[in-house]
Amino acid sequence: MKQKVYQSLIELTNGKWSSQAIQRFAKSPVSRKIIPSYIRTYKIQMTEVSQSIETFPTLHDFFIRKIDSQHRPIVQGELFASSPVDAKVESVGSITSNGTFLVKEKSYTLTDLLGNVEQASKYIDGTYMVFYLSPADYHRIHSPVDGHVKQQVTLGEKSYPVNQAGLTYGKTPISGNYRQVTHLVCPNSKTCAVVSVGAMFVNSIQMTNLSRDWKKGEEIGFFTFGSTVVLLFEKNAFQLDSSIIAGSRVRVGQKIGSML
Repeated sequence: MKQKVYQSLIELTNGKWSSQAIQRFAKSPVSRKIIPSYIRTYKIQMTEVSQSIETFPTLHDFFIRKIDSQHRPIVQGELFASSPVDAKVESVGSITSNGTFLVKEKSYTLTDLLGNVEQASKYIDGTYMVFYLSPADYHRIHSPVDGHVKQQVTLGEKSYPVNQAGLTYGKTPISGNYRQVTHLVCPNSKTCAVVSVGAMFVNSIQMTNLSRDWKKGEEIGFFTFGSTVVLLFEKNAFQLDSSIIAGSRVRVGQKIGSML
């Protein structure tokens, strides 16, 4: 019952008009007035931010704020993968032989997530990680590895919440939301996928790195509002770091595992 009520309410409020209204406000000069209260509410550490509050012209500009690189050192070593975002590890583990993985006890399929059966087959029995970015988090995305961009696709049209309630009561927000999928050839010659998933109301995933070769730790894009990143690695191609478990917090540049 809770699930049906939740999904109905989301459908009623998650429309084009609401998305446009939120975007207009967040990008308007008047929105900068709520930045101080936003910082207090989410307990954001301004010592890490590369500019002062007064210099942000809008709330949107604060959402996509940058952080001084000294606060996010990138793990060294060509075969070490690093966290692409500041986030909570929502779910992590092995992809099944059927090409499914679990998030909040809800089953997702690689085919639905990637939109392609052939691409999905590459990650059967591999490793998956789901990172959730809250409204308080740093919203820029960084490359987890040195890699060559083999393919990029944009999928989905509408986005639903990817917060705790959304993942629990929503339909399949991770594989159904607007999302951008990048397949990378890693230093071990295996493929990994970086999936950036849009959040409710604002399908904003802005790619800032348009090159075909990504360097570990460099910025590749940013989100507006909270969202999710999913990483996929092929079978026998990646060893997850023991510190990366569901519920833990990670930061950009932190070691998340090693390529085999």
